[in-house]
Amino acid sequence: MSVPGTLDPPRSTAEAGPPAPPRPPVVRAKRLTWRRALRRDWQLYSLALLPLLFFAVFRYLPMIGNVIAFRKFQPGGNPLGEYWVGLRYVEMFLSDSTFWNVFTNTLVLGVLTLVVCFPLPIVLALLFNELSSRRLKRFVQSVSYLPHFLSVVIIAAMVMQLLSVDGTVNQLVRAFGGEPIPFLQQPEWFRTIYVSSEAWQTVGWGTILYLAALTTIDSDLYEAARIDGASRWRQTWHVTLPGIRPTMVTLLILNIGTFMAVGFEKILLLYNPLTYPTGDVISTYLFRMGVLSNSFSYAAAIGLFEAVIGLTLVLTANLIARRAVGTSLW
Repeated sequence: MSVPGTLDPPRSTAEAGPPAPPRPPVVRAKRLTWRRALRRDWQLYSLALLPLLFFAVFRYLPMIGNVIAFRKFQPGGNPLGEYWVGLRYVEMFLSDSTFWNVFTNTLVLGVLTLVVCFPLPIVLALLFNELSSRRLKRFVQSVSYLPHFLSVVIIAAMVMQLLSVDGTVNQLVRAFGGEPIPFLQQPEWFRTIYVSSEAWQTVGWGTILYLAALTTIDSDLYEAARIDGASRWRQTWHVTLPGIRPTMVTLLILNIGTFMAVGFEKILLLYNPLTYPTGDVISTYLFRMGVLSNSFSYAAAIGLFEAVIGLTLVLTANLIARRAVGTSLW
């Protein structure tokens, strides 16, 4: 009861329920710092020590020497150059007609190698995937892998023996009534010889990654395609190729990164002054200018220019691949 002359306390329109139970304290997971991760998995991280040391010593440390592209270097003097010359050597090779001829040869050989040697492993892997006999598949794979394990010197010696004036190819030409052709002395044949030998040596080994990617494709996708009436060609086009597309894009970006670094050893062994108009590339030109002519600063400037172009190509290819197909290296 309320006492006359006093005011009743205000009542809420809804009855108050039982008090809510207290919330349990939020336990936040401790952030795994790099020190704690290193202490926990030091055995795994120790496996990366030698590769990191290799890249640090033979890849990143030599980058310091690029400074001689802007300094005057003399053998026996300061390893980082005697004095600053600015862009003198850059202007020298940009105004040199021989350099632009070499640059053109590098681009042509790089494009031909990429166009021929990149799709061939994909085609060969697809053909291997269609073989039903395991014995035949293993035999053909082993035969296609063998050229990869041959030294570049052996490959070049085989090419020179086959294509010499008295070699096997010219013997076949004589057998059909033709005149022998000096393949290794004619500039117009050099690019064909180089690309053909490169394809023969690398195509078989290049199928390994694609064959591994093919094993990750779900077999139910092929079953569904067969139920829909898809032929083997349609299954390859709509199931197999999309399944290995990330691998294809990744390897394409990596190949574009080495676009300018056309095989130095093989070209050095196969070419001669008669084939310079089509066979001389940047790497062999750097060898002659830097090692044989002792123009180290000039060669360093050209090598730095080549590296900048390679980096630009990798970044551009990665950006295009990420926006076009959604797959990239980073």
